[in-house]
Amino acid sequence: MKQPRTADLAVVIVNYDTGGWLTRCLASLDRHRGDIEVDVVIIDNASHDGSHERALEDHPWARLVENERNVYLSPAWNQGAALTDAPFVLFLNPDTEWWRGTLADLVAVAAANPQVAIVGPMVRSVVGLPYASGRVFPSIVDAVGHAFMSPITRDNPFTRRYEMDGWDRSTERVVDWVSGCCMLMRRDAFDAVGGFDEGFALYAEELDIATRLRDAGWAVLFTPVVEVLHAVGISTKGARRPHRLAVMHSDSHYRYYRKHRASGWRRFTLPLAWTALRLRAEIDWLAGRIERP
Repeated sequence: MKQPRTADLAVVIVNYDTGGWLTRCLASLDRHRGDIEVDVVIIDNASHDGSHERALEDHPWARLVENERNVYLSPAWNQGAALTDAPFVLFLNPDTEWWRGTLADLVAVAAANPQVAIVGPMVRSVVGLPYASGRVFPSIVDAVGHAFMSPITRDNPFTRRYEMDGWDRSTERVVDWVSGCCMLMRRDAFDAVGGFDEGFALYAEELDIATRLRDAGWAVLFTPVVEVLHAVGISTKGARRPHRLAVMHSDSHYRYYRKHRASGWRRFTLPLAWTALRLRAEIDWLAGRIERP
């Protein structure tokens, strides 16, 4: 049952075996709340490590929903959003930590830009290095080049174009999409496109919803007013993706290509796209096995 509408912002966090990171995430939200009312909903996807229970002991103001099984990301995000009525919804990974600026600052940016459906902040690694959140939708050539060249070197023309090389992310800018680790969405826009496509259970869900929102006339905005740290991959563990997750990554990006980029004559490229993405997944998995001690 939905809560009475009292919050200015809903924060939806999907948790799965994140150790102490969920507690750190909630503590940072508490410190950086600002002058708004916030409703925090945690959807726990059947964690085994007790991370959700420990986090709620320290931060009982958050609401917890415990799923009996892992439904993955998009279904759980939709589940959490449905439990709130706030006009803005922040979809946040549990392995993030608010670093600079407040929740209120991010909401203020969205409120000042009524044509914007998604606002993403500056994202940094845990050691403070900037992550290239805020990117373009790549051309097919750039997507393939980035997929195969970026594991070797990110200093290649495909990745540079995809990541908008030359922009230092110190300025606010309209982009095609932002990292799914921290996305503020306008409720009416989110509802208008039907929320996340649950066919993207894990990976590419932020690409898909940004594409659908753009097609519906909305914009996506990057802002440096707020900064978050992102540990990356705490729930999936390991130096690189286990094989099952590598395949899920491949399947999600193939589904995105088939749904949004393969109209007309490009339908004939679908077998090639599937083969290239699966090959990239196998290379990524094998490289991870070699790198792990």
